[in-house]
Amino acid sequence: MSKHDEDIIDERGDSRLGEDPRSTAVAGPVRINPVNLGRIHVPTPVMLSPMAGVTNWPFRVICESYGPDGLYVAEMITARALVARNPKALRLCRFAPSEKIRSLQLYGVDPSIVEQAARIVVDNHMADHVDLNFGCPVPKVTRRGGGSALPWKTDLFTEVIHRVVSMCEPAGIPVTAKIRVGIDHEHETFLDAGHIAQEEGCAAVTLHARTTAEYYGGHSDWSRIGELVEHLDIPVFGNGDIWGADDALAMVRQTGCAGVAIGRGCQGRPWLFADIKHAFEGSDERTNPNLGQVCQVIVHHADLLTEFYDGDERMAVHDLRKHIAWYLKGFPVGGSTRKAFMECENIADVKRVMDGLDPQAPYPSRVIDKPRGRVRYAKKVHVPYGWLESRTTTHEQRETLFGDDPMDVSY
Repeated sequence: MSKHDEDIIDERGDSRLGEDPRSTAVAGPVRINPVNLGRIHVPTPVMLSPMAGVTNWPFRVICESYGPDGLYVAEMITARALVARNPKALRLCRFAPSEKIRSLQLYGVDPSIVEQAARIVVDNHMADHVDLNFGCPVPKVTRRGGGSALPWKTDLFTEVIHRVVSMCEPAGIPVTAKIRVGIDHEHETFLDAGHIAQEEGCAAVTLHARTTAEYYGGHSDWSRIGELVEHLDIPVFGNGDIWGADDALAMVRQTGCAGVAIGRGCQGRPWLFADIKHAFEGSDERTNPNLGQVCQVIVHHADLLTEFYDGDERMAVHDLRKHIAWYLKGFPVGGSTRKAFMECENIADVKRVMDGLDPQAPYPSRVIDKPRGRVRYAKKVHVPYGWLESRTTTHEQRETLFGDDPMDVSY
């Protein structure tokens, strides 16, 4: 992606897009009630959204240690890869003993393959909750008709949900769906998708309040979450631009959503879940650790990743590198030190670089409750040829979509 195709959040944490046009909510207490997803009771409906390459069990465990009893969802598992027993897919399906609710997200386009993956989950008691991914905007996913492109085809969307719910429901495993507003504003799907998900037995729906075309740019339109809440009887989780605890309160206040889903806002900041927990309890307490305390979290994260990779410190530290960049955002850490972290090959290397940091450096106020990472734009929405001509799939489209895709199996 070229430099012109993304808006990078600078070290001040300020977006070059200007102010959020959403109205400022009037301050006041916000109540969020427990949610029941089938037989699963969620005391505080706060969700860690599945993020590829991020929400493996080490990161989930850290987030859950700070936060309320919510849902901490594993990163997306490709159905074909699970059916093929791909080793990486199986590794991503692991849960730590401490995780209270084992939430797994499945992705697929072929209803038969997704159903087979759901059967594996059920037969092997791999999860307590299954989420279906219809929200991913990444071109390599949407060009195959998957992710946020799939709800446009209502027949295919309905069939995937129907088959997975039919497989999971007898086992007492609730199914939820993650969706976006639509492909673009001329091809919105969220209301239809919400109704279909409800009618086919989904226990809840999560709406990321952007279109595929908007990718992760601009500001999410929370009013669309409110619309979906008004149209459905099942719980709606709101997702998009929750950078701090006050954002979570504001989303619930403005939209009436039953819960909130946290994505990029917790990258390098897992204690955001503690802030949100306190906020929903009516407390003003917030967690702003100094650099020494952040380094302790980094080392703990490294230890957990080493366990995740069966003792392979090199793989663990390579995985950790992106997290270190997020953890250190805004701190007075020079470029040479950041580069040294990116060259670490084991935990001893990480600790050695840390020894050169000032542990008393306070948490940088300029990044508190500010956007994290990059705000990317898609130049063009990639969908299969002729995809937008009809809301249903043709026989030819299904033959093309359901063919073998090595990417799906190999990760």
